[in-house]
Amino acid sequence: MRGIELDRYDYQILEALQKDARATHQKLAQEVPLSASQIGRRIQRLEESGIIQGYHIALRPDLLDLSVTAFANVSLERHGEASIREFAAAISDLPEVLECYAVAGEADYWLRIVVQDLPSLSRFVMNKLMTLSLVRSVKSTVALEPIKHTTRLPLQPPGR
Repeated sequence: MRGIELDRYDYQILEALQKDARATHQKLAQEVPLSASQIGRRIQRLEESGIIQGYHIALRPDLLDLSVTAFANVSLERHGEASIREFAAAISDLPEVLECYAVAGEADYWLRIVVQDLPSLSRFVMNKLMTLSLVRSVKSTVALEPIKHTTRLPLQPPGR
């Protein structure tokens, strides 16, 4: 549970920042009916509360010779607190893994992996993922074409 109450202005600021995280307070004031200084104070409060975790740049992987995206379902040999921590630490050290989620169902974890090409994916799975002592199995699927990719959350201000 978050520690602060959000009003419609906070949601407007968050929505505007999701569109353009580099927008100045003055530019945001053109979209949100508050002064630039009020917007600055609200953004600082949103950052301090942890609602705004940071600001990131979005890169085109295909233009950086990272043309293969794959999704892997990973099942572990052992389960338990120590195993979960060990797996999380190992995955955190693999830059090819962009996202990792603990999931319910057939697999224990879902990974989004980005690599240069199919041979790179094969090497990554065989030489990195499958060599982790906890990993029982990996089932991967290669993405053919991105249809939708966003980091924008579907924000719903109060009263909607």
